[in-house]
Amino acid sequence: MRILDRYILKSIVGLFVTCLFTFLLLYVIIDIFSHLEDILKNRVGIMLLAQYYLSYLPIIFVQVTPIACLLSVIYTFGKLNRDNEIIAMRASGLSILQISKTALILGIMLSALVFLANDRLVPSALSSNEKLKQEIESGSKKNTAAETINNLSMYGLKNRLFFINRFSPATNTMEGITILEQDEHQNLTQKIVANRAAYKDGLWRFYQTVSYEFDENGQIKQEPQYMQEEIMAIPETPRDFLSQRQRPEYMDIEQLQSYLWRLSKSGASGIIKNLKVDLYQRYTAPLTVFIIMLLGIPFSLRMKKRATGLSSIGLSLMVGFLYYVLNAIGIALGKAGILFPLAAVSISHIAAFGFAVYLIAKLP
Repeated sequence: MRILDRYILKSIVGLFVTCLFTFLLLYVIIDIFSHLEDILKNRVGIMLLAQYYLSYLPIIFVQVTPIACLLSVIYTFGKLNRDNEIIAMRASGLSILQISKTALILGIMLSALVFLANDRLVPSALSSNEKLKQEIESGSKKNTAAETINNLSMYGLKNRLFFINRFSPATNTMEGITILEQDEHQNLTQKIVANRAAYKDGLWRFYQTVSYEFDENGQIKQEPQYMQEEIMAIPETPRDFLSQRQRPEYMDIEQLQSYLWRLSKSGASGIIKNLKVDLYQRYTAPLTVFIIMLLGIPFSLRMKKRATGLSSIGLSLMVGFLYYVLNAIGIALGKAGILFPLAAVSISHIAAFGFAVYLIAKLP
């Protein structure tokens, strides 16, 4: 690595780490003061608080890395511009791409790191954080194993819709079950109502069931059939029912893809469309780090010589705000069905990348 590259890299990395620690410290201080009453009233221990804020680390890292990178790049190149070092580099025959190569490589590496953290760490961190937050606010530990889930709905395989009044993961039992079976055109073909169900030896046993058969016009074909006990060939396990309680942000990419595949068998087009936007966003969101660093380079080189410190912060906030607004608009259009899911999550990145390349090409 050239001396010049090490010089630029040292400045960017130093500022990036400083920004990360600053944002983290500010977040912890603000959050502690907002929950200070609950902490004192419930006498929350230091270990519990440490676990709570440690669970925030992956979340904060993913959220603030783009802004920290933008601020670091704008300040570093703005300072080089102010000290006439950019002019000296250009006079020696270096192009803008050669000068900023180290920063862009760092941006690619941080994008990959954000992708891994967002997929592997953030979903479990969000789940743990939510449980720890409830424990801090309530003052008692929540027993998730003995928890009963009320009003659970699920899209299953073979075009089945499940509606369950009560589901107990500890005993693998369900109460108040309604199962709707549909054909490939989403026409109702069968309705099963059961009082209770239990999962044992890999099979679901339903008790006090009433089955209704429907024709293509949605009319009941024959008298309902009643059975005191019935074993049904349902491939879903209690773990599948429990996983459907998770929100998409609590799932990693593999779980989201599995959930989408399950939903595709049921034809829930509206939910599938929204989940596809969430899934594609997992792939495209980390690109923000690289693109926003690329976008910061021409802005920093166009700053006036005396405007480095506060101007870099102001420019970072402005550029980051506009970028995120465009991204939010694209996602909203995708979930509304106006744009295709992939186009919805990509439009802000494509626009920002094209704008950055245009600004760099216009530099003297």
